[in-house]
Amino acid sequence: MRMWLLAGVLATVAASAQEPAAAPLPAVPQLAPATVVARWTAEEARQGVAVDARYFYPMSNNRIGKYDKATGKRVAQWEGPRALYPHMNSCIVVARELVCAASNYPRVPMASAVEIFDTATLKHLRSVALPPLPGSLTWIERRGNDWWAGLANYPADHGGEAGHDHRWTTLVRLDAEFRPTGSWHFPDSVLAQFAPMSNSGGSWGDDGLLYVTGHDRPELYALRLPEAGTVLEHVATIPLPTGGQAFAWDRARPRILWSLDRQTRNVVESRIPPVAVR
Repeated sequence: MRMWLLAGVLATVAASAQEPAAAPLPAVPQLAPATVVARWTAEEARQGVAVDARYFYPMSNNRIGKYDKATGKRVAQWEGPRALYPHMNSCIVVARELVCAASNYPRVPMASAVEIFDTATLKHLRSVALPPLPGSLTWIERRGNDWWAGLANYPADHGGEAGHDHRWTTLVRLDAEFRPTGSWHFPDSVLAQFAPMSNSGGSWGDDGLLYVTGHDRPELYALRLPEAGTVLEHVATIPLPTGGQAFAWDRARPRILWSLDRQTRNVVESRIPPVAVR
């Protein structure tokens, strides 16, 4: 009996040795680093930053600042009770409104909402509680008639749900009523850089590519929707002067991106090199 068991073990080991090794991740172009244009200090600069033609809006979990882009001077601030706003992660400017991605992170089960503010006064206008989604909302952006959203997932010891980790991070398309209409997963080459955290920021570029950041690494990842299947294509990586977190494109100035460094509370305006789109 023991000889039979030993023979079986040896046969299994031999078969395993003959199995092909996992394919290496495909090489992805790394472009020249972003070039710093300006740097400002803002006490709210912890989670993300939004921008319009005249102002930038850094935010923390339950605070938003409004700063003049020309002088870096704060002109308004909003602060809400932490019990109602436990984790606002990013905002974008849509017309005269500041549209913010919020969640109950690090509580589980995960729940997300969209919080909307007046850009002139920073007054809170309304809240949209989202239906259950497969992750925690970290960013949301309007593109055409659809909303696009990043849903983060983390290990249980980092505020995630049991059985899920960063590999469950998802891009979701929603209709005008915030109903999901499609979803895509992130490629292994990007997930490896997210680990052990997840996707913090995202925004469509004017070149038609989706740009995303993780939680910590000073990198911007350019992605493309696949022709088929459910996995996004990793097109390029661009080194940033800031570490992860949410960011915003300056729609008034081509290839200008605003990001933040949560350690120094700096908001950084930088120029991003163009990505060759095949």
